[in-house]
Amino acid sequence: MTDWKALKDAEDHAYFMAELVDISPESFTLEEKKHILHDMIESSTAIENAMRDEFAELDEVAQTRLIDDLAADGPRSREWWYEVLVDGPRHRDFPTLSDGPRRRR
Repeated sequence: MTDWKALKDAEDHAYFMAELVDISPESFTLEEKKHILHDMIESSTAIENAMRDEFAELDEVAQTRLIDDLAADGPRSREWWYEVLVDGPRHRDFPTLSDGPRRRR
C-alpha cells in the first residue's frame, strides 16, 4: 500500500527548502543546494513511480477511463497523461517535466 501522505510530505519539504534557497541563496552551501535539488527530483520521481505502480494494477478499461477523466478535469492532455502513466519504463529516475507529450521520432 502506497503511503501517499509520506510521499507528498517529502515532496512538500523538498520544494519548501528550494523556496528558501530562492529567497536566500547565500544562506546555503553548494553542497546543500545540490542535496535540495536531489531531494526535489527524488521525491517527485517517487510520486510518479507510485502512480504508475497503482495505475498498472487497474484493468485496461479502468486505465482508459482514468486517463480520459484526468484529461477532462485538468490542464493536461490525454497524451500527456498517457506519457506519464503508460509510455516508457514503469520506474524512472527523473520526473516528467514537460507540459506536453514528447515527440516520437
